[in-house]
Amino acid sequence: MMKFLFSFSIVLFSFLTAQSQRLDNSAKGIVYDKETAVDIRLHTFGYALNVDFGKINTYYKTTFYQFGLGELKHFKETNRSSEFGGSTSGSSLTGFSFGKQNSCYVVRAGMGQKIYFTEKAAKNGVGLAVSYAGGATLGLIKPYYLEIAGSTDYSNNIDIKYTPETATDFLDLTKIRGKSNFFTGIGQTTVIPGVHGEVAVHLDWGAFDEFLRAVEAGIMLDVFIKKVPIMITQQNRAYFLNLYASVQFGKRK
Repeated sequence: MMKFLFSFSIVLFSFLTAQSQRLDNSAKGIVYDKETAVDIRLHTFGYALNVDFGKINTYYKTTFYQFGLGELKHFKETNRSSEFGGSTSGSSLTGFSFGKQNSCYVVRAGMGQKIYFTEKAAKNGVGLAVSYAGGATLGLIKPYYLEIAGSTDYSNNIDIKYTPETATDFLDLTKIRGKSNFFTGIGQTTVIPGVHGEVAVHLDWGAFDEFLRAVEAGIMLDVFIKKVPIMITQQNRAYFLNLYASVQFGKRK
């Protein structure tokens, strides 16, 4: 499956390059020449929120710059409930990912193009296009903290991250109350740089209306310079290949 996805992406990228070289560069008749869109995206192992700033070159082609924030999760990561048996009086148990060492949040910046297949996109119909983009990624690696109960009456609760010294408590399901507050350990965040790329089918309702309304479905790939240490007992990787779907809202001017 992985080999097929990579091969498909390469073939599609080659096709797009050839198509782009044959496009008519005339912008005659275009009412709007800029667009701004918010892209809300769910993918196989995470989510992202992007903002796109586009330049409408012709009826057939839009060039855009993309900036986004999101999270990448390990493909073996699952959420579970606490098995801690103490009293819940005055406290609440929260879900957590067992065996998780770090969270991986990402900041992406890149550029790309949308290439429409016909001029029907200029006539307030549904515009069919292929979108592709790529650029730089920063992986923000934040330690994953768990709240551990020291006794059944909650008198000795502590927040711990995984280390060889804390491994016994960190992996003891009978002591874990849940994940700690998001901001716990935020000052210990480290950075792993990388790159990303994506290719998708893009459907735009009224591709040259004032208000942008579109959906995308495609493949995205993030590659980092080293393995991202998310899980303790599972194999970690330096790359994340995801299928994604997104909705986009915005405005042209």
